[in-house]
Order: sequence, then C-alpha cells, then structure tokens
Amino acid sequence: MPPSPFRRILAGLIVFVSICVVASFGYVREGWTVGDAFYMVVITIFGVGYGEVHPVETTSLRVLTILVIVFGYGAAIYTVGGFMQFLIDGELHSAFRSRKVSQGIAKLRDHTILCGYGRMGSIVANELKERGHPFLVIDENEARVTEAHDAGMLAMIGNATEEETLREAGIEHAKSLATMLPDDALNAFICVTVRDLNRSVEVVSRGESQSAEKRLRRCGADHVVMAAAIGAKRATQLLVHPSAESLLKSDDATHQLKDELSMIGLQMDELQIGRTSVLVGKNLQDIEVRGNRGFLIVAVRSVDGTVDMNPSGSRTLAAGDKVIVVGHRDDLAELCSAHTLKRQQITYRGATLS
Repeated sequence: MPPSPFRRILAGLIVFVSICVVASFGYVREGWTVGDAFYMVVITIFGVGYGEVHPVETTSLRVLTILVIVFGYGAAIYTVGGFMQFLIDGELHSAFRSRKVSQGIAKLRDHTILCGYGRMGSIVANELKERGHPFLVIDENEARVTEAHDAGMLAMIGNATEEETLREAGIEHAKSLATMLPDDALNAFICVTVRDLNRSVEVVSRGESQSAEKRLRRCGADHVVMAAAIGAKRATQLLVHPSAESLLKSDDATHQLKDELSMIGLQMDELQIGRTSVLVGKNLQDIEVRGNRGFLIVAVRSVDGTVDMNPSGSRTLAAGDKVIVVGHRDDLAELCSAHTLKRQQITYRGATLS
C-alpha cells in the first residue's frame, strides 16, 4: 500500500536534511568552513549553475559531490512528489465526490429534501436513513455537509432559500421537503420558494415560536413542528406515565411502534388493578375478553416499580399492579368493565393512545 502524502513529505524532508548535514560535514573534513560547505551542498543539489566554492580536485571530494547530486536530487524529487500527491489527491477527491453527488441527485425521484443539518436536522436525517427513504441534505456549512457525507448520506452545499439550489436538489421530482433551520424567517422564505417551484410537494417546517406557526402555514407549510412543544410533551409523558415510557425504552421492538398503531384500530393502555378488582390474587391467564377479538399483554409493572417483560400466564396479580396491553378499543373497554380495571391514557410520540 503506497504511503500517504503526509508521510511521504515527512520522510522526504528528513532524508533531505540528513543528506545536507552529512554532506556539509564531509566538506568540513576536507578543510572547508561550515558556511562554504553548506553553500556548496545547496548549489550542488539545486543545480543553480554557480561555480565551485573551492576547487574539487581530490578523489574524495569528487565522490562526495557525486553522492550529494544523486541522493540530494532523489530526496528533493521525492519530497516534491509528496506535495504534488497531496494537492492532486485533494482535488481529485473533491472532484469525484462532487461528481458522485451530482449523479446521485440526478437519480432521485420521490425523495425528501432536508434543509439544514443541525441538531434537529441531523436527527431527521438519521431517521430517514434508517427507514431507507431517499433524501438529500442541503446546508451552507461545509463542515456539516462533510459530516453528512461521512455518515453515508447524500448532501450538498447550498442556500436552500435560492431557487437554483432547490432546482439542483431536484425539487421538481421531490415528494416532500423538510426545512429544519432554527430561523422562522428563513423557514418561511423556503416555504414560499418551494411553492413557486412545486405546488404538489409536501412541506414540513420547523417552528421556534407559537406565533410563527400560522405564518409558516400561510407561506405554504403543510405541517409545522414545534420543537419546544414536542420536548414538553415528552417530559410530561415521562412524569405521568413512567412505566409505559420505560417499557417502550427497554424493548427494541417497540421502537417501530408509531402513530400508525391507531390507524389500524389498535390502542395501547396501561391498566391498573384496583383493590376491588376480581383479578387480585389471580393469574394473568384469568384475564380474557368476552368477544371474538383479543389483545396482547406486553408487560406487568409491580407496585415496587419492577417491570416484567413478556410475563407468563401463571404470574399472580396484586392490587396496584399495572398491566400494559395492546388491543382493539372495544376489547380494552370490555376488559376494564369486566375486571374492574382502571384505564389510563397513554401518550406516545405525539399520538394519544386511549
């Protein structure tokens, strides 16, 4: 494997300096001064055509001069070659990456254009990458674009408020656009520009203030995401339903659970066994739904806070235990009424499951 340009430059400089020192010492041994010896080495290696400082008449001086020419030239050429390789590799890498990005953009269809690769934009980009959804990142910051490239994402440097940048990103063929900039004014400007170029594209915009939501919608945003509101809802969820949240965190499979759960008629509930429930002192297998549908018991949280994932049917229930179940709305309501269970509302990722 060939050495890197930096290693080649470093090695060449070390060898070149060593040759200069050794050659100068050789001339000094022949009775020359240090200044004359160093001067002779320099004009010999670089071949400037000056005359000899002192006559080179002895065999030892002639051999030394020949060695200085051969090895000095070789070290100089090797070092200069390292510099050239460093420059060429950088330019070629930049050119190849630019060409690769251009070819990748040209192939995009029904993709998402993500404007901004900051704190919120990078999270969105990672989610899109995990789901295998085609997307393109646009950011003015070269370091952020490089970071996106290193993460295996398609990204380009540009100002998303300009029409040329959006056209280059394939806005005519895009399915959606998400602007995640921390500036409401810039997000609004991008929304207006996008609507002029493609009215059918779905636009999701980040909003920083409550007052900006209406303005962003008027500018063409189909959806407005309030980062502060999402954080507040999640904090409330952790406080109100810690058991459900810890369950969702501990089970990797539930990472795929999203708002689509309610769209197929399923709900998630946290059912607390009261003191008067007929299930107190009985097993999980005694829970049943009177009907032709069913439900899934995901976990049981004891009064002491421990969570039993995938509990067996022989587990004995006690007053205060919480049973986390997934099922149809009517089945869960019938389950609660049949066994005197307290039904609690669960909020997950912005969707109310009750």
